[in-house]
Amino acid sequence: MAWENILTNEAEGVLTITLNRPEALNAFTPAMLEELISAFADAEREDGAAVIVVEGAGRAFCAGVDLKVLSGAEPKAGRVGPVFDEPAGRLMTAVRAATRPVIAKVHGACFTGALEFALHCDFIHATADAKFGDTHAKFAIRPTWGMSQTLPGAVGLRRARELSYTAKTFTGKQAADWGLANAAHEDKDALDRAVADIAAAIAANDRATVAAYKHLHAIAETRDVPAGIRAEIEAEFPDITDTLARIGGFLK
Repeated sequence: MAWENILTNEAEGVLTITLNRPEALNAFTPAMLEELISAFADAEREDGAAVIVVEGAGRAFCAGVDLKVLSGAEPKAGRVGPVFDEPAGRLMTAVRAATRPVIAKVHGACFTGALEFALHCDFIHATADAKFGDTHAKFAIRPTWGMSQTLPGAVGLRRARELSYTAKTFTGKQAADWGLANAAHEDKDALDRAVADIAAAIAANDRATVAAYKHLHAIAETRDVPAGIRAEIEAEFPDITDTLARIGGFLK
């Protein structure tokens, strides 16, 4: 299938999905989200790959939501609106429901929406110098893609509070030290080799057993993430009113 915003390549049981807007640091647009949803749906076919790897073209994994698209929106109470939230919700559900393991391969920037996406994947491998961050509070945007539920599970509640309240960035090495990433690799070449080895090891195993583990690990989660995400979406915060001004300041 021909895509405009992503690339896909399937070889030896591994489907690689590449976010392909390098001129915009692979920032999410509604069209890209829809293409990702289609790619994940296609991966579920019976003869589909055993493992899914998601990476970014060029200098970054993904800078998050494309703020240029948001500059034409009319956010209310910190919500970016259905143009992003509706497809994003379907994408995050597709990632969590995938019967194949999903690996986020992160280099460069991985901010906010991109971090939310990566946290829904089975695991994250990164370069040591990758830059992560939850910048919702910086831009007066409340989370609706799962950050409030997945980040505490990855780094612990107290650290998640600090990261979200301050909107400060952290490195791939810190992400690995805290347990958000499985490992931090020396550079992009080392990251590529490591993820290729891991994907090959998974692909060599019994697919049905791996799928069973995915199901059982979902049950083993100590928190009801889907219920938490529903609560995150349904809660209202009418005091968030500074969204457009903050986005506009960033774009100047």
